[in-house]
Amino acid sequence: MSSGRLMLIKSPEFQAMAARVVEVMALTSRLNVLPFDDETGKAELFEKILGKPLPPKATIYPPFYTEHGLNLELDERVFINQGCTFLDYAGIRLGAGTMIGPKVTFITSGHPVDPEERHHYLTGGPIDVAENVWIGAGATILPGVSIGRDAVIAAGAIVADDVPAASLVAGPKGTVIRDW
Repeated sequence: MSSGRLMLIKSPEFQAMAARVVEVMALTSRLNVLPFDDETGKAELFEKILGKPLPPKATIYPPFYTEHGLNLELDERVFINQGCTFLDYAGIRLGAGTMIGPKVTFITSGHPVDPEERHHYLTGGPIDVAENVWIGAGATILPGVSIGRDAVIAAGAIVADDVPAASLVAGPKGTVIRDW
C-alpha cells in the first residue's frame, strides 16, 4: 500500500492479508515460547515469518511481533531488541546497522479519520529507515515515515513526520489538529 491509499476491508486483498495475519500469529506465538538458546528453531521460524532467512549478522531477540512478516525487509547487522512490534503490511525497511530498542512499534497501516469511512477502509504507507539509525525504547514510528541515515529517535518518541539524516528526534507528538 502506498501512502494515502485506501483498501476496502471487504475486498479480496484484505481477505488475503487477514489469512496471512492468522498464519503469522501462529508462527510468532511458537517463536516467542522457544528457549532463548534454540538458535536453529528461531532461525527456522524467522525464515517462515519473513519468507527468507535473516540477513548476515542480523539479530532479533524474542518476543517478536508482526502481522504479516513478508513486507519486513532487514539489512545486514540490524539489531532488534525484545518486545518489538512490526505492523508491516505496507512495508518496513531497516537499513544496515540499524539498532532498535525494546518495545519499539512500527505501524504501516491505519484507518481514515472520517467516521463514515473508518470501519470500511485501511490506509497505509511504508516506513523506510536508512542505515545506522538508532531507535530508542518504546518509540512509535507511524505510517509513511522515512528516517534518514545516522538519525537517533529518543526513547518514547512518536514519529509521524520524516526525520532528516543525522538528527535527534524526541518527545510526544499528540496535538489537537481539528475538531469534527
